[in-house]
Amino acid sequence: MKKFFSSIKIFDVVLLALVLTVVFWVGFFIYGNKEKAPELLIESPNGKWIYSLAENRKIAIPGILGNTEIEIKNGAASVLSSPCTNKTCVARPPLQKHGDWNACMPNQVFLRIEGTYSKAN
Repeated sequence: MKKFFSSIKIFDVVLLALVLTVVFWVGFFIYGNKEKAPELLIESPNGKWIYSLAENRKIAIPGILGNTEIEIKNGAASVLSSPCTNKTCVARPPLQKHGDWNACMPNQVFLRIEGTYSKAN
């Protein structure tokens, strides 16, 4: 053990500090600053759409099997109907916070929530 500590040079300590600093800042910029209004991001083979969760609406998103019906109501988004056979996307609870997601895999429609309200709101 004593041999290990005697083999550590100042360059090793500086390099370790630099790597830890870079990892911290990358993590902060990716995960730490999400104070924008939540939005519903929808992707399908036919395109990408972004909707605010602040406005109630019903949306028809075309997929490879047909339209997936999505409803945004009271700050949450849910799948109302889809042409898939198993309907697991319809059974999922509504999406309302950053990181929530749902997908109709047979119809290739993917939904996710990005952004959060600040603590002041």
